[in-house]
Amino acid sequence: MIIGFIGLGNLGSKLAATLLRNRAGLIVHDLNEAAARPLLDRGARWASTPKELALRSDLIITCLPSPAISAQVLEQPNGVLEGLSANKLWLEMSTTEESEVKRLGQRVMRTGAKPLDAPVSGGCHRAATGNISIFVGGERAAFEQALPALRIMGRRIIHIGPLGSASVLKVITNYLAFVHLAALSEAWAVASKAGMDPKTTYEAIKASSGNSFVHETESQVILNGSYDINFTVDLVLKDIGLFLDLGRRNDVPTEVADTVTEMFRDTQSRYGPRALSPRIIQRLEDDCGLKVRAPGFPPELVDQEPEEPGHEVVPSETRYVFGAEGSNERHRA
Repeated sequence: MIIGFIGLGNLGSKLAATLLRNRAGLIVHDLNEAAARPLLDRGARWASTPKELALRSDLIITCLPSPAISAQVLEQPNGVLEGLSANKLWLEMSTTEESEVKRLGQRVMRTGAKPLDAPVSGGCHRAATGNISIFVGGERAAFEQALPALRIMGRRIIHIGPLGSASVLKVITNYLAFVHLAALSEAWAVASKAGMDPKTTYEAIKASSGNSFVHETESQVILNGSYDINFTVDLVLKDIGLFLDLGRRNDVPTEVADTVTEMFRDTQSRYGPRALSPRIIQRLEDDCGLKVRAPGFPPELVDQEPEEPGHEVVPSETRYVFGAEGSNERHRA
């Protein structure tokens, strides 16, 4: 299978590098050709347009900053749609809107190709090692066709349901991560003002019912002072906006989301749209005259889990037993 990859930003470059490291045939395209240089130097091939990439590939992956940019890459002259045909797959790995991926999916299907949405979760550091989680929406047959490539890029792969369902779930999980980060910013500021030792506090939270993946990862770069999580405030606000739209369409009040949105808007107004998202705590550091810091924490996250082939997690075959030793998830190789 020849894989074409469009979008070599913080996330896309790492997913593409994982494919290349595992000897996948890879063709790449990005508006910034310099972003492709590390991959080209290691054996990837270049396509000058999205159409050319689609013509030369069996699986076309897009990993782009917004739904509008994804639409442009597919629908513009010399776009992906012009290069699609029967038996090809389009895999949308951007965080996007359910309605938009369905709309584009209809256009993809008219070419004879099959669409899937496949957003990821777990952070850029896990994308770099092939240990990220991948949610997939679309027909089962198309999912199974893409599974060999998905097993290279990710550790846990879940077929969520029809096209668009994975994008809904991704918006929800991103929202939860942003809420955790906002709550952590206040928790760390209060702990610092109360005179708590930060290393002890980190370990105590990690061992407690208040723990989260966000604490285990992003608290580390907060305590280091780098804030470097490879995710910026403008992307946070874009993704929370998708969640707010989802809530409105389903007539669900979003009181927490509204508050967290204002916190990140304030962060953006103070430090700029490209500020790293953990700088939400800097608002409180500046206002309260403190620095939440501790020695020994890394400036950026490195995934310590060894790389291994991914597997499909099958929810219908999973036993949910709290506190059981070992993994209780069933999976298919």
